[in-house]
Amino acid sequence: METQPSSDNGYAGNNTSFSTSVCLVSSIKLYIYIIDNCFHCQCQSEENLKRQKEIDEWLPITSSRNAKWWYSAFHNVTAMVGAGVLSLPYALSELGWGPGVAILVLSWIITLYTLWQMVEMHEMVPGKRFDRYHELGQYAFGEKLGLYIVVPQQLIVEVGVCIVYMVTGGKSLEKFHDTVCSTCKQIKLTYFIMIFASVHFVLSHLPNFNSISGVSLAAAVMSLSYSTIAWGASVAKGVQPEVQYGYKAKTAAGTVFNFFSGLGDIAFAYAGHNVVLEIQATIPSTPEKPSKGPMWKGVIVAYIVVALCYFPVALIGYWMFGNSIEDNILISLEKPAWLIAMANIFVVIHVIGSYQIYAMPVFDMIETVLVKKLNFRPSTTLRFFVRNFYVAFTMFIAITFPFFGGLLGFFGGFAFAPTTYFLPCIIWLAIYKPKKFGLSWWTNWHSSEQLKKLMMVRGIDYLVLMNKGTVA
Repeated sequence: METQPSSDNGYAGNNTSFSTSVCLVSSIKLYIYIIDNCFHCQCQSEENLKRQKEIDEWLPITSSRNAKWWYSAFHNVTAMVGAGVLSLPYALSELGWGPGVAILVLSWIITLYTLWQMVEMHEMVPGKRFDRYHELGQYAFGEKLGLYIVVPQQLIVEVGVCIVYMVTGGKSLEKFHDTVCSTCKQIKLTYFIMIFASVHFVLSHLPNFNSISGVSLAAAVMSLSYSTIAWGASVAKGVQPEVQYGYKAKTAAGTVFNFFSGLGDIAFAYAGHNVVLEIQATIPSTPEKPSKGPMWKGVIVAYIVVALCYFPVALIGYWMFGNSIEDNILISLEKPAWLIAMANIFVVIHVIGSYQIYAMPVFDMIETVLVKKLNFRPSTTLRFFVRNFYVAFTMFIAITFPFFGGLLGFFGGFAFAPTTYFLPCIIWLAIYKPKKFGLSWWTNWHSSEQLKKLMMVRGIDYLVLMNKGTVA
């Protein structure tokens, strides 16, 4: 007897075929969906990369990478050798011969070492460049913590220097006017600051570091020129009668304060580290020829110029005038009038270049936030308003607080010293993690800890003594 196939089995077979077809169609749809999304994501990714590239080509730090090694040399000279060099003899009078010379030499050595660290860390990750100080801080300490640690200190330094140079430029113009025309009507310092600021309302619209290279070169030459005038005229004037080299403060508290104030002044004199990564970002780099080679070459030349400016001015100025030296050596010199007038014009030209060097990273920060975070369109109009506002702001603060330079000792303790002396050491330890108690570990850890305590005490000491009114 033959067995007839069950109708249920036929139904099951058809059901299986149908299910297989449904699964196949679903799989095809899912595959198409994935492909479509991948293509969409890839298009979005390409669009984002294209937009990011356009922004980087517009921002002042990353828009031009064709600088030569000598750009690094005069940018660093302009950033480092500020008008603060003229106050070094006064700082030496507050520190005394022994401690003053030792601190001046040690500062030169330590800052050269920390500058080398930053040059090395610029491209420590293969294929990536840390173009900005805060980017290096973020890599070392984390995205948020790195910003919180670096950006406030860097802004204090850069904005503070710009304000100080507004005041310095105005005062130097005033000194030039009073020297060449002693019988002319006196003009308020406010107007000289406004004249100085008017130059920056024009120069600040130069787009990037390479575009201000000519201004920076002129400033570097001027810094060497007025430094030479300062110590050369001091030698010509000779050692003053009844010169004294002891501490001039009458109280122990005053002597201590003056000592730490001298430390702050020297810290201000070595503030160029705040822009070193931004300067290195302008130099081209390949795996075969990284940017640290030409950058370091420029740094060595710059530090030779720094030594030629700092040491003769500080040592000869203090030797000739002792503790009667003014906080600006040009004031102590007075004559010949034509030479002092020339030196003051050199100072004006130099601080014009220095202002631009320190303002450029601030422009970059503001424009980055506006374009990347707030989605403003990169444009000349945006840049026009941002930079004019910044110049106007620093001019307003300079006019309102013309004694701002007197706070340099305080800022030297809390911002200039950290970003120059010990923050590079801490970042080096955080990233490279050298063997504990080894030479590298000991050098960086010990240096950062001692300098940190010393400079923090200096800042606190300033506040306490100012509060008590015991500053002599």
